[in-house]
Amino acid sequence: MAGSYRQAGVDIDEGKRAVDLVARAASATVTPSVLGSIGGFASLFAFDAAAYPDPVLVASTDGVGTKLKLAIALGRHAGIGVDLVNHCINDIAVHGADPLFFLDYVAVGRLRAELVAEVVGGMAQACIAAGVALVGGETAELPDVYRNGDYDLAGFIVGVVARKRVIDGSAVQAGDVLLGIPSSGLHTNGYSLARRILGEGGWARSAPGISGTIGDALLAPHRSYLSEIRALRSRLDAAGGALLALAHLTGGGWVENIPRTLPDGLGVEVETGSWSVPPIFSLIQQRGDIPDAEMVRTFNLGIGLTAVVRADLEQEARSAVPDAVRVGRVVRATADQPRVVFC
Repeated sequence: MAGSYRQAGVDIDEGKRAVDLVARAASATVTPSVLGSIGGFASLFAFDAAAYPDPVLVASTDGVGTKLKLAIALGRHAGIGVDLVNHCINDIAVHGADPLFFLDYVAVGRLRAELVAEVVGGMAQACIAAGVALVGGETAELPDVYRNGDYDLAGFIVGVVARKRVIDGSAVQAGDVLLGIPSSGLHTNGYSLARRILGEGGWARSAPGISGTIGDALLAPHRSYLSEIRALRSRLDAAGGALLALAHLTGGGWVENIPRTLPDGLGVEVETGSWSVPPIFSLIQQRGDIPDAEMVRTFNLGIGLTAVVRADLEQEARSAVPDAVRVGRVVRATADQPRVVFC
């Protein structure tokens, strides 16, 4: 029986058109370190190693979870690209790394070049804002894996930091201050629960305290903390101190992420009420009748990044990042105690 790849569900011509559109978006992110162009078998990048004595490469990969389901249902795709890049940037920036380049993987059920271009256009927008090169990626048409309207994303990022500048939390001590920097919403976590509670039928509606619709609040882009981390580090260095630890509050919320940045035997006491929880989180909790313990291990609750600094440098840190707030302190914790306690 005669047939073609297109009849099997894979359109090579549409794939070529998608690559051409993506290349246009990516070209705006090119830096002098990028060698070659989109469309090769691999990407080439030459960074200035002399700028990072004893350089350490820092790499991470992530996705955006079921936030994709909202973007697909509401037909708003560029923000998802921003989410993906900023999530990955934050994951390496908390180790002190400067991001160098980013790659993406887009998998679709049926390839539509304009949709891919919209998603990657969002990625390019976020890359430009951070000075990161979008050096390439992969677009795969998988009709037997995804339904026609569905797609999935993954991002891959590489950064660099001088070994002596790595932020690893090893110098944190009991009595240090825990600062929080606000999130722009759910970011990219907790959407399976949020979607189940709020339901697609309610995304176009408004709710008390929420600007715009519920869908608008749920799709608010993931905030990048790169500039805030750089500002904190610069101010504390100038003051003779250091940025001791950073935690990106993603999957696992407060309970799982903050302990990853602390030495054994230490935890944090979080001061409930020390920051304003955005209305979207209160709405989810009320409608779903979700216990507080579940909320703090699922959502960021309005704080997307925490930072640990010495108590005598708290004001310096808060001057560097005006929207940072004190949310708690570092305390001793034994093996049989929770490492994150809300009080």
